[in-house]
Parts: sequence; C-alpha cells; structure tokens
Amino acid sequence: MQANNFLDRVKIYVKAGKGGDGCLSFRREKFIEFGGPNGGNGGRGGDVYLQAEPNLTTLQELAYNPHIEAGNGAKGGTYNKTGEDAEDKVILVPLGTVVKQDGVTIADLTLPGQRALVARGGRGGRGNQSFKTQTNTAPRIAENGQPGEEVTLILELKVLADVGLVGFPNAGKSTFLSAVSAARPKIADYPFTTLNPNLGICTHKGKSFVVADIPGIIEGASDGKGLGHQFLKHIERTRVLVHMTDPQGFDGLDALKSIKVIEDELKNFSKELYKKPRILVINKADIEGAEKVFEKVKKKYAKMPVFLISAAAAQGIGKVLDEIIKILAKNPIAAPKEIKTAGPAIHAVAPMFTVTRLDEDRVQISGKKIEEFISMTNFSQPEAVQRLRGIFKKIGLEKALLKEGVTDGSVIVACGKEFEWNGSEVDEEVSALPDRIGGYKRRETKAERLAKRKARRAAKSGD
Repeated sequence: MQANNFLDRVKIYVKAGKGGDGCLSFRREKFIEFGGPNGGNGGRGGDVYLQAEPNLTTLQELAYNPHIEAGNGAKGGTYNKTGEDAEDKVILVPLGTVVKQDGVTIADLTLPGQRALVARGGRGGRGNQSFKTQTNTAPRIAENGQPGEEVTLILELKVLADVGLVGFPNAGKSTFLSAVSAARPKIADYPFTTLNPNLGICTHKGKSFVVADIPGIIEGASDGKGLGHQFLKHIERTRVLVHMTDPQGFDGLDALKSIKVIEDELKNFSKELYKKPRILVINKADIEGAEKVFEKVKKKYAKMPVFLISAAAAQGIGKVLDEIIKILAKNPIAAPKEIKTAGPAIHAVAPMFTVTRLDEDRVQISGKKIEEFISMTNFSQPEAVQRLRGIFKKIGLEKALLKEGVTDGSVIVACGKEFEWNGSEVDEEVSALPDRIGGYKRRETKAERLAKRKARRAAKSGD
C-alpha cells in the first residue's frame, strides 16, 4: 500500500438500468382477420452489485470513476417478442468494504466473492398484448419501462488483519512488522514515517496470520487530531492488538502515561475495540533504562501479557509471536453478521402519494408508487392517459388534488415534469373517440351522462 494511492473512503453514484419499453403492435397478415395485438414486453434493466475481490487493496478505481450505471433493457418487439434483459453490473471492491446509504450500513463485504445488491433494475414495460381483455380486444396502450433505482453510497474500507500494531509514532511498529514478515514499510527516525496502513503475513510455528501496522496514534486521535483518527477503524476487525511503547515515552510523556493515553483513545473511539485482547510490548530493549521501564509496566499491568523486545535486533520477538498464536486460538474468526438492507418494516404501509402545495398555482405529487405510474405512462397514447386518470381516481389522488384547491390551469409537478391540470381534459379526449374501439362500445363519460340526465328531466317537465 503506497502513500500516493491508498484510498479507504469514497462516495459513488449508482444507477440501475431502465426497463425496456413495451411494444404497441397488431398482427396484420393476409387471410387472418382480426389478428389482434401482438406487442411484446420490454426487457429488464440491469442490477448493480458490489463484489468483494481479494486482489484489490484500495478504492482508488472507484474514486476516479464514481458514476456507475447499468445497461437498459431492450424494447419489446412485434409477434409478442420480449426484449432482451440487460446484463447486471458488477463492481469489484476490496475485502473489508463497508457499504453505507444515508448513514445506515447496508452491506459488509468480508468474504471473497461475497456480493451485495445495491440498486435494482426496472422491469420492462408491458406491450399492448398484455392489456388485451374480453371487453378490450384491441388495446392501443403500451407501458414505458420502469426506471432503475438511483442511490448514493459511501464505501469505507476497513483493513482485514488478525493482529493490529498500535502505539505512538516511532514506537517501532514498522520495524516489528518488517522483522516478522516480508513486508518492507518505510522506516525512518522521525515521527509519522508511516502514512498508510501496511500489511504483512507472519508465519510462526506453522501458523500464519496477517499483521497490520497502523499509522501512529496521538492524544486526541479519536476526536480527529493527527493521522491516527483516519485509521482507527482499520483495527476494529483485528482479533488481538499489540500495543508497542518506546521506553523513553513520547512528546514529554513517560512510558506509563503514553500507554494510558493510547488506552483512552481506543476506549473513546470504540468500547468493543478497547475490550479486544491486548499485548503490551516495550520495544528498544537496547536503550538504557528500558529494563526498569519494563518492570514498572509489568507491575502496573499485571493482568496483561507484557514483553521486552528489540525489534531492530530481533530479540524477544519469538515470545511475542507465541503469545499472539495463543490468543488467536482462543479468539476464532467470527462469522460475518448478515446485514439486512435498511427499509421500512414489512407491516408498515407507506402512503402511496403525498400532495404538497408549492405556491398559489403549483402543486407537487410525490410518492414512489405514483411516480412509477407516471413515469411508465406514454402520454402520446390517449388510452394510456385515460388509464392513468382512472388510477388517480381509484387511489383517491384526484380527490386529494381537488381538496388541495387544484383548478383548471393549475400546474401539477411530478417526476421532474410539469403538467397543466384540466378537469375535463380526459373526458373531452375520450368523447372525441369513436363509439366503438376494437369491437367494444365506448363507456360514456361523466359529462355525457349528466347531459343525458338533464335531457330526460327536461323532457319530463315538458310533458
């Protein structure tokens, strides 16, 4: 993991594929009378998945390409041909990626090949063959494809390691990592040499485990100070912490106080992190006074394993590794918790629509289901508009609009579009149609029924 390309948090914008439009078509062949509708349905839009990939280490690729879009379904065809479904989009992310939407964790990808569905593709619109009924044998209506889901996600990478090395800068964490593994992190005699987490695989007595060197933590790191606050999350997944300390302390603090400061930062960041098994290691045994510091620390933390080593000289490291193996054996890898996608409870009933007054002449309609009806309606087809108006009446939307004070000429805002409301518009369009459509008699409009009723009353009064 190089300092110039390690990225552990990105925001991405995901859009699933739109369903294909339905086809409006009629069978017209020689010697076949009344062939009927034969428009097929549209294909399904592509879903978007996130998949854990062991060979990736950062989220760099997604940081450069944050806009992700799946393909759209194909349109339906004649002769009842269903459009082709679009291919799903699979985005590869490193192991340990946490997916969040609106601050809620919806997926935690910790196993190779593990997938999470983050955006569903829209279903294909129905062709006119699907609208054929006993009373409407020649429907002239076809749906548009359903729009795919659009979501904004935050991806956070938490390094997967068995052992986490923590401590103040220049405590010797990188030197210890290079001594127990083949990792070669940058090592220098100044603070904050390590700017990004480094991973190494250690093999000891036939046991292998991953060790993570976390950048130096300072006092106030849990509140956002220094570099350590950016990487505290990376040790949340570890099974054991190796707390390394310089016998000379750090920044005016002696060894005992420096240990206490790191403990407080771990506790303030996460109580679960503070409760993890910990090994105290006094590094730089070749420094004068290191033995006395070791005795003080061992007396102070009698219930915790404490070791005196020299990482640079490779002295005493074997005992630390023995203790690590013993603790790892007592703390097996926990099975990943299944995280359910955040959403309303099954028994909860969300309102189908909401009417909001924007200003004197504009009213907004919102609601997932009603927006779906509107977006899938082809407004160039009179029957489709009539069907949508019927849906408005059945679900009570038209009544709610009238209650809100909508009158002829008012502007209705929905799905990013504006429509002019005309209470008699649909009736006028329907009355302009022929009396018989596709072999069935057209239903009278409300205006026509009122006109006939008035005519009958006038005839009776005249008698």
